[in-house]
Amino acid sequence: MNIYQHFRPEEKEFIDQVLNWKDFVENTYVPKLTDFLDPREQHILKTIIGQHIDLTCEFFGGSLSSERKRALLVPAYEVVDPVDFQIQLFEIDYPSKFVTIEHPQVLGSLMSLGLKRGKFGDILFQDKRIQLFICHEVSDYVKTQVQSIGRAKVAFSSVGLENAICSNETLDEEWITVSSLRLDTVISGIHHVSRQKSLSFIQQGLVKVNWTLIENPSFECDEGDLISTRSYGRVKILSIEGKTKKEKWRINVGKQK
Repeated sequence: MNIYQHFRPEEKEFIDQVLNWKDFVENTYVPKLTDFLDPREQHILKTIIGQHIDLTCEFFGGSLSSERKRALLVPAYEVVDPVDFQIQLFEIDYPSKFVTIEHPQVLGSLMSLGLKRGKFGDILFQDKRIQLFICHEVSDYVKTQVQSIGRAKVAFSSVGLENAICSNETLDEEWITVSSLRLDTVISGIHHVSRQKSLSFIQQGLVKVNWTLIENPSFECDEGDLISTRSYGRVKILSIEGKTKKEKWRINVGKQK
């Protein structure tokens, strides 16, 4: 069976990486810890590793509500502990009375260090507090190199994972039926707008799938995708239950409140 046929062509590189991780653990019996993965990457990894009884794959992003998570592939007989995921939680100290820092500014400052996005997990906000999860192996580097975000001088303080800001995010689950898994069709079904309007969202560059701008309306959606439409919020495709008797796709989605 050709495993690639079950995924998108552009995901081949990541699939090859997953297969290499699998072979490494199977042949050496040494655990493999990944960087932070987005929900779609987690889905691909679970799909591939789930077919092998000799391996198990656990996910953890620093808290139970984390969206981006590190994966740990281990032989099936091993027991995994949260400390094995080597995640550092930082709180960002800044003059909050005088300046405001937003999510894009934090991410932009982190990415300017030349590190991959996978080295950083969720960025958490609560009132004026800001926290972020980071791979432990780059935490010292980030702490010493990032001295400002936007116009604000900042400092990073280490915080125990048990003190992570609690995410108040909840999902409104909804079942929808759509004629195809095309992006424009799915957006139309999710937000109850016309196909013409959903098409215009895509053409205007207002739609991202898994944090990537998608301008192709025929892009095929899949389980685990996170679809963001500007002014409409983010929606997760929780499951695709197959086709109805009328040949329409039945999809379970979660809309972020």
